[in-house]
Amino acid sequence: MTEPVDDPTAERLAAALRCATVSTDDPREADSAAFDSLDAHLLASFPRVHAELELRKFAHSRLYRWPGAEPDGVSAILLAHQDVVPVDDAERWTHPPFAGVVDDEFIWGRGAIDDKSRVLAILEAVESALAAGLRPRHSVYLAFGHDEEVFGGEGAERMAEHLRAAGVRADLLLDEGGVITAGVVEGVRQPVATIMLGEKGYATVRVSVTEVGGHSSMPGRQTAVGRIARAVSRIQDHPMPLRLTPVIADMLSRIREVMPAPRRRLLGLAKLAAPVVTRVMATQPQTEAMVRTTTAPTVIRGGVRANVLPQRAEAMVNFRILPGDTVESVLAHCRKVVRDSGIRLELVGMSSEPSRITGPGPAFDLIADLARAVVPGIAVTTGIVPGATDSRHYDDLAGTRCNFAPIVLDERDLGSIHGTDERISRVNYARLIEFNRRLIEHFATVGPPSTSGADG
Repeated sequence: MTEPVDDPTAERLAAALRCATVSTDDPREADSAAFDSLDAHLLASFPRVHAELELRKFAHSRLYRWPGAEPDGVSAILLAHQDVVPVDDAERWTHPPFAGVVDDEFIWGRGAIDDKSRVLAILEAVESALAAGLRPRHSVYLAFGHDEEVFGGEGAERMAEHLRAAGVRADLLLDEGGVITAGVVEGVRQPVATIMLGEKGYATVRVSVTEVGGHSSMPGRQTAVGRIARAVSRIQDHPMPLRLTPVIADMLSRIREVMPAPRRRLLGLAKLAAPVVTRVMATQPQTEAMVRTTTAPTVIRGGVRANVLPQRAEAMVNFRILPGDTVESVLAHCRKVVRDSGIRLELVGMSSEPSRITGPGPAFDLIADLARAVVPGIAVTTGIVPGATDSRHYDDLAGTRCNFAPIVLDERDLGSIHGTDERISRVNYARLIEFNRRLIEHFATVGPPSTSGADG
């Protein structure tokens, strides 16, 4: 059984949580002082890391290279991010979100789960390995972005470009995404570890229309607001088709063994009865996201006064794109279902295609075995990240990609991510550190899961 972290270890994470490294859409508005404080804290807390690893900065992002004993390969690129999302209503928190409170059970604060705990846990593990005289057989990179929550354009994207230019090709890319859930999968008593093997794409479509305007006493058959409302309704009421992708079929096959008998029988027919399985999965938002490109109207604007016909109205609809669909097919679908030539449909902001999905292999098996060692008795399955992570920028830089952290979360914990009262238990933080320590020991003792790659 994993023992909780001691007070000094908990306090090092808590001090990092006190640095309010909130990401902003405009890099010029970022709180540089908060990132500078975090930088100083990391330098002071992990002296061996900063004495023995090579560090290159990209704005506030940090790319470490731990040279291997043998120069011909890269074992892993370990990702995490230093930035956090803003806090909506600090008054609702049990403890102030940037106070970094530590009690007997938890370490509290924005970023405790997403994602400073992973930054600090990796550094704790590397510091410990260096103190023990360990060195990886092949090089290991640590890439800690500073703008993941706003899509990583100044951090992860630049670090990935640097690695690409250097010819780096790793056996394993490890990032946030999957966790071990307890009491979340209906009918399954044991905790379930979901090791994600890729992520969905991302697109936001702006739906807009321009009208003449005028006085509200003499409206036409439809105002700009009415046309936008009808267009958004059509997009939402006609979602993209359900589809069982290979990675989700694999996920269901693996989880089937621990499901109740009726569901086990249904999942046994998944390949033959995919339409039935996908319809069942579509009844819940969490599982529908696995079998469909999701549609989420998020913003609507139009009009200035109650008695004035609006001249312009617009809405934003966000899509998370299932592998097999594309950004362009999302746009084409919107045009097809809106059926209004006066409505303008265009992409806005960042868009990304669904990632390449890597199949389970030696690197996946390694992560699964380490997860079982840290949290005995779990079921292990695969999956796909429904959101966006920094991993997508590194998609071609590793043979296997895994999005996973061995922390056990229930529904309350999951709701605190980007929500209220984010916290991590001392036991979960100890699991994170132990998992990374074991991973590094594996690289140091037997090298990577396979022997491909170059080291820049």
